[in-house]
Amino acid sequence: MSESEREFTIKSYLDFLAEKKLMGSKCKDCGLMYVPVRKLCPKCNTANMEWVKMSGIGKLAAFTSITVGTPFFVEKGYGRNKPYCFSVIKLDEGPMISGQLIGVDESKPETINIGMPVKATFIETDIKGETRVDLGFEPK
Repeated sequence: MSESEREFTIKSYLDFLAEKKLMGSKCKDCGLMYVPVRKLCPKCNTANMEWVKMSGIGKLAAFTSITVGTPFFVEKGYGRNKPYCFSVIKLDEGPMISGQLIGVDESKPETINIGMPVKATFIETDIKGETRVDLGFEPK
C-alpha cells in the first residue's frame, strides 16, 4: 500500500514509525500540519488531508528527567540510578511532538538547553522477543 493510500489513523502513524518514517498530515485547505496524524483539520473542520514526510529537525521546547518511569522504560533498564529524558520538540515544519531525548546527560538536566537543535532518530527496542520502534530526538 502506498503512503497516500493509508488511512489517517494512529495505527498508520505507528506503522510509518516502524518503517522509520516520521509522517504527519497536512490540511490541503489551510496548510496546517499535524504530528501525530489527524483525520480532520481542527482549524477548517475538513477531512481534506494528505500525508507529508517530516524532516525530523527541530528545537527542544521542553523536557523532563524521569527517574521513576513506566513499566516499558523500567524493562529498558531505566530507573532511579539511570534516568531518561522525555521531550517536546517544535519541528521546523511547525507541529510539536514528543519523544525520548537521547544523547544527553539525563542525570544532569542543567546541561540540557531549551531551544537546542535536535533531530529525530528511531529507537529500536527488543523486549520479550518483540522489536518495537519508537521516536527519539538527539542533539543535532
